[in-house]
Amino acid sequence: MMAALLFATLLLLAPLGGAGRACAQERKIQNRPFLDDRVWHYGFLVGLHVQDLSLANNGLPYINQNGRAEYWYADVPEYTPGFSVGVLGEIKANDWLSVRLIPTMHFGDKKVVFKEQRSGQEVDQYIKSTYMSIPVDLKISAMRFNNYRPYFVLGIAPVIDLTVKKGKELLMKRTDLMFEVGMGLDLYYPFFKMIPELKFCFGLDNVLEKNRSDLTDGALLKYSQAVDRAQSSMIVLTLYFE
Repeated sequence: MMAALLFATLLLLAPLGGAGRACAQERKIQNRPFLDDRVWHYGFLVGLHVQDLSLANNGLPYINQNGRAEYWYADVPEYTPGFSVGVLGEIKANDWLSVRLIPTMHFGDKKVVFKEQRSGQEVDQYIKSTYMSIPVDLKISAMRFNNYRPYFVLGIAPVIDLTVKKGKELLMKRTDLMFEVGMGLDLYYPFFKMIPELKFCFGLDNVLEKNRSDLTDGALLKYSQAVDRAQSSMIVLTLYFE
């Protein structure tokens, strides 16, 4: 999955090199030449993403029933691709700037591995997440050349996790706020515009719930107590269609 995202990044960057040699290229007939004159744009999106958690372990011992100390550490060792779908609304501010509202659903999961330092014992937890994200992004576009136009994007995204499950090793909070930054490329075709985009999303809040009154099995507390913070993040590869 990470190799695919890297390949997609190279695809996005490749035309930028051509833009630098614009003076040496022939002008072509522009598809939909007046599309960017519209104040309001709308469309839909589909994409792939990977979810991650940055876990801060504290290294504190847990005293088991035999009076022995256990030292548990948690990490997310691998990534699993998820699916994204949503709609796009864009308002043009001027020739270079526009504001986008992008309600999106992200369906995915994360695998957290807990490892006891002394014995090497491992315990896995799969955290399924359905994120409802409502990004508000600022799109900064370059000059259009022929039928492509590169851009950068940054913004913030309130996020709600619709599938939080209690009674597990770690419990995530339902809400988060993400900072987003990315790049994309407007591609103009005769009947539509397609926009591949690669975006990085970084959670700003601690999404780890430390109040574990939901646990009926006290033995699970050792996993929650071993972690102080959890911050979520995503890498999202999206195709927009207008």
